[in-house]
Amino acid sequence: MPEEQAVKLESYGYAGIFLISILANATVLIPAPGLVIVFTMGAKFSPFLVGLAAGAGATLGELSGYLAGFSGQGIIEDQKRYDQMVRWMKRNGPLTIMILAFIPNPLFDLAGMVAGALKMPVKKFLFWALIGKILKMLVFAYAGAGVFSAPWLNKLLTP
Repeated sequence: MPEEQAVKLESYGYAGIFLISILANATVLIPAPGLVIVFTMGAKFSPFLVGLAAGAGATLGELSGYLAGFSGQGIIEDQKRYDQMVRWMKRNGPLTIMILAFIPNPLFDLAGMVAGALKMPVKKFLFWALIGKILKMLVFAYAGAGVFSAPWLNKLLTP
């Protein structure tokens, strides 16, 4: 992220991080650069508060996938992967949500749709997604702050 863009984002503070995280995670099956922003802002602000703001925003953004599944409007192209996700969710939905929210991957959108389709209570979905998302965002924010960052990770995440 070019320095001038980072300075612009910095002026919005934690509320900006929260809103950007909502938008970055509201896209269904289309990746958005939210983690790069968390990484960058972790160096500018308190990494702990960046992780909390980004994790809370990301969780709310994931409601789009959940609601698509809940309403029956989710478009599933990979039936095999969908069926596997249904089995995981039926076996241990909360753990599945938390783990997939923590791991940076596009499968979380599918997990949200399945959780909605299976009518997992929204509070339960949000609770477990929040835990996973906050933990993931804390890792990226602290990495951006240089706490456990490696030079190769800095090169990978900052253009």
